[in-house]
Amino acid sequence: MNDIVSNAEYTEEAFTFQQISESSGDVLLEFGAPWCGHCLAASSAINEVVNEHSELRHHRIYDGKGKRLGRMFKVKLWPTLIWLHEGNEVARLVRPLRSDEVRQLFSKINQSD
Repeated sequence: MNDIVSNAEYTEEAFTFQQISESSGDVLLEFGAPWCGHCLAASSAINEVVNEHSELRHHRIYDGKGKRLGRMFKVKLWPTLIWLHEGNEVARLVRPLRSDEVRQLFSKINQSD
């Protein structure tokens, strides 16, 4: 996954759970759907903070019933942000509305380094 760049739009499952587990460095997964009202409401807050961290790989993954990757991560509500470090989940944020909520996720990660 090191050579895969961030994506601005939700994409169908482009990765397998194994590929994600083998990723190196930090990756932010965003599970949601382009028609989801909660996702649309959170989009500007998430994008604002992600744009402040150009080094971060951010993948927006189209989730829904029967989507395996979301089920493997036990995603139940959208949007769900999952921060991975070296392929392991280190933090999660569900349904953020404000950029300061997303920044808190980033600050938790930076404090644990």
